[in-house]
Amino acid sequence: MTDTLAKADLARNLTLIGHSDQGGRPDGVQLMVNKGYAITGHMFSKGFSVIDVRNPRAPEPVAYIPAPPNTWNIHLQTHEDLLLVINAKDLFASSEFADEKAYYTTSVGKTVGIDEVGKRPRDWTAGMSVYDIKNPVAPREIGFMPVEGAGIHRIWYTGGRYAYASALLDGFADYMFITIDMADPTKPREVGRWWIPGMHTAGGEVSDVPPGKRYGLHHAIIHGDTAYAAWRDAGMVILDIADRSEPKLIRHMNWSPPYGGGTHNCLPLPERELLVVLDEAVLDHQEDGVKHIWIFNNAVRDNPISIATVPQPDEDDYVAKGGHFGPHNLYENRPDGFVSEELIFTTFQNAGIRVFSIADPYRPVETAAYVPGAPERLVDHRPNRAKVIQSCDVYVDKNGLVYANDYNGGLYILEYSG
Repeated sequence: MTDTLAKADLARNLTLIGHSDQGGRPDGVQLMVNKGYAITGHMFSKGFSVIDVRNPRAPEPVAYIPAPPNTWNIHLQTHEDLLLVINAKDLFASSEFADEKAYYTTSVGKTVGIDEVGKRPRDWTAGMSVYDIKNPVAPREIGFMPVEGAGIHRIWYTGGRYAYASALLDGFADYMFITIDMADPTKPREVGRWWIPGMHTAGGEVSDVPPGKRYGLHHAIIHGDTAYAAWRDAGMVILDIADRSEPKLIRHMNWSPPYGGGTHNCLPLPERELLVVLDEAVLDHQEDGVKHIWIFNNAVRDNPISIATVPQPDEDDYVAKGGHFGPHNLYENRPDGFVSEELIFTTFQNAGIRVFSIADPYRPVETAAYVPGAPERLVDHRPNRAKVIQSCDVYVDKNGLVYANDYNGGLYILEYSG
């Protein structure tokens, strides 16, 4: 661990015990921990990496699997011996999104020219890869589900017959919800889909998305027969998926405007009948407004009520710091990891990693924070990016160890003592 990395800008009830540059690829997006190995998708280095974290004080990169040409593998899911990896057009390598603001403020299907079937020739791989990870050091691809379009953005899979994903398909303006049958992991297949009316442009639907907004599904989290879907600037969509082939709308709620949108996670806490809903900060210097992590009372499935927001970090001027300030992602209570309905672990980008207690859901309290120092180098190749920390994803294992990654800073392993 270098002196630079050991010096945090802020450390309160989170202690750094290990760090890895992930084999010289310190950029990370979604992160899973499986059988003592961290597996992370890369934003700019392409592909994904496996890091041995069985000794968390000395993490060791052990494998790197490159992405196909012009394709990214930024999001992935693990459960027992299976690893599911998204394949999609590398949007941040596209000239259309050289200015990242375009990615967050326009319908992606229209921008990349796939809202009309066959309009854009393909030079990328689109779909979902399935890997056998009985031996995590050597992931072995055993299945692939192709899709026609830009590809898949993010998956939810915790075992069982079905996976769920956001997919941008030919003829659609942005990402929609799909159900994937995993009965045979070597032959996954789509069996159901749902979208907000107006998204199927090739089918004659007319979009009513306001200028500067995106109605695209980020992903859904599933509890039982209910999908809680984070639909960016369209807010939260709750679906009845008792029939996996025909999802049905229960409720669509949108608070943008007046709030800034970017809904990214909708995490149910079923024992307490709560929902934790996170809106992602997507533009520098908070140009898209203050983004919140909301606490909802979910006692009535078709009528969740917002009851609180978690406090905003305020010990520094993070708006002026550079890069994005505000929530990005939260730990989603993975069944093979740490599960809590009182502690919420989240990333706040240039404000690092934060932990909140919602023991009293009406009065969330921050219990821990860790803001790494500036990254040693800038991996993000987009123009005009600040060399500041942009904490991206967080995973908490069964022992309570916190794993967090960053667009430039690598993998941080932390002990929580709140």
